[in-house]
Amino acid sequence: MKYKFYILLFFVLSQHLYSQHSIIPIPVSYTSTDAVFIFDNQISLEIETNDSQTKQYVAQFRNFLSEIGVSLSDKPTEKSISVSLYKNDISELGDEGYSLEVTKNNINLSANKAAGIFNGIQTLKQLFPVEKTDSIAIAGCNIKDYPRFKWRGLMLDVSRHFFSVEEVKAYINQMSAYKLNVLHWHLTDDQGWRIEIKALPKLTEIGAWRVERHGRFGKSRTVPKPNEKATYGGFYTQEQIKDIVRYAQDRNVTIVPEIDIPGHSMAALAAYPELSVKKEPKYVAPGTKFSEWYGNGKFKMLIENTLNPTDEKVYDFVDKVFTEVAQLFPGNYIHMGGDEAYHGYWEENPKVQKFMKKHKIKDTHELQSYFVKRVKKIINSKGKKMIGWDEILDGGLADGATVMSWRGMKGGIAAAKMKHEVVMSPTTFAYLDYMQGDETVENKIYSSLSLEKSYTFEPVPADIDPKYILGGQGNLWTEAIPTMPYAFYMTYPRAFALVESVWSPAANKNWKNFIQRTQVHFDRFDASNINICKAVLDPIVHVYKENDILMCELKNSIPNSEIYYSIDNTYPVQFGVKYSIPFQIPEGDIKLRTQTFVDGKSIGRELIIDRTILVKRVGKKPFSF
Repeated sequence: MKYKFYILLFFVLSQHLYSQHSIIPIPVSYTSTDAVFIFDNQISLEIETNDSQTKQYVAQFRNFLSEIGVSLSDKPTEKSISVSLYKNDISELGDEGYSLEVTKNNINLSANKAAGIFNGIQTLKQLFPVEKTDSIAIAGCNIKDYPRFKWRGLMLDVSRHFFSVEEVKAYINQMSAYKLNVLHWHLTDDQGWRIEIKALPKLTEIGAWRVERHGRFGKSRTVPKPNEKATYGGFYTQEQIKDIVRYAQDRNVTIVPEIDIPGHSMAALAAYPELSVKKEPKYVAPGTKFSEWYGNGKFKMLIENTLNPTDEKVYDFVDKVFTEVAQLFPGNYIHMGGDEAYHGYWEENPKVQKFMKKHKIKDTHELQSYFVKRVKKIINSKGKKMIGWDEILDGGLADGATVMSWRGMKGGIAAAKMKHEVVMSPTTFAYLDYMQGDETVENKIYSSLSLEKSYTFEPVPADIDPKYILGGQGNLWTEAIPTMPYAFYMTYPRAFALVESVWSPAANKNWKNFIQRTQVHFDRFDASNINICKAVLDPIVHVYKENDILMCELKNSIPNSEIYYSIDNTYPVQFGVKYSIPFQIPEGDIKLRTQTFVDGKSIGRELIIDRTILVKRVGKKPFSF
């Protein structure tokens, strides 16, 4: 028995330095010690507070221990896990910070508020070994930790594809494990209305369902046939939403609902076409092509999908919707969308133009601002704050509105300079539907965003007062994401990078350390059978021309790795050439094969790219260079 103990102790100590770097997001302060806390059946759990929310969080931790085979004693023991709230607040910890100490005989977790206890428990769980073993031990440490920003979000789009209650809960559960605390829930769009509004039943009777189509959104999908039944979709009843909200609250997650108006409203207009300018019958978009995009944000809608901002009936509709939304979601914010509203049908309509002239509205940008300001008053009347995409700046920003900046950082910068609160969510760092690896092995879409790029996200631009930056958020649009396992694949590990930018001090961020920690969490996801993208392990291929000679450069971001390749149609690739300098791609019917290796073992995927594809990449900057 003593022999087994010393073997275990040696293993824990040998892994000590390794384990301290596996916490995501990286803590404010981590100090290792020589102590080792070994779990046995002689450990008591002491809750030194009567706070009900803290007790709820501790109950979840007790369940976690039970699931990994740790039984707690009901009697006082020499070893203990102690959870307490400070009687006098430690100011630097705030509401979500915590202190965690692991000694030989005690694990002490303390915080000012229950939210801090929850976050401390998530860190403590990450100290446990990935693999389940007969004996479990944690290396001694002292951790002091608290978030840099209060808004640490993910957006989940459930309009393009509907996800069940249990799937949404699974998404919440995973994000909360990494101290992400805001779920921005994109509940409505052209492809489906997902929230029950009892005063407007046709929103879910009609707006929640579309005809079923398969494959990519766009030209390949066809419009509904005459009398074709709409069978694809779904919605959340108000009781289901209350259940999801409670589930989120029990995991320190606040849900911010989004009702996207005045644009992206085709599902609503399918139910109530009289709310549009043309008042023509509509259908819920099944992913068909219904717009033309010209670049630089310019576009034309081929089908009207925008509410009429000059019709009082529209504001009655908005009031009814937000009355019920506000009652369902206890958080401070409601998101009103405001993005990509097409003005063409407003510009063409004589009644709209007459209204603008009467109210001295000079253009349709001011007309949208008129709409946004009225919506803000409605949302405020429900006791909520309004947040919208950065287009709500166009034509004049409503007083007190919060801006979510997605078209780069410029909208957030403009709003912060106007002393408005901002959530930074730029496409350049935070769009999780973008490809994250080589297009030959990923589901190809129009843009890429690597893990490396996401990790460089800095929410506070130069010369901006940080007090106006609430935090940051990753956005998962689901046109190309029909299942929850794939939603996890697209979200992680880039959500690790984003949460480290909004939780950890900027000075603590270090790519080499981060990627080492991330590889531990690859194992955690694998052990839990949760999908996660490992594209960061793949080589990055850069093709260019030098004196009309086709050249190839390879790299990756994995420390102590080697890249092997072949360009002579031979395989397996580990018997090819070890990459050291850029090389020529010769003429001929050949393919590039390349893969990353560590200690002689392959990691990531083998890329196999035909020369014809390599030629097409000349002059194009790869997503990670």
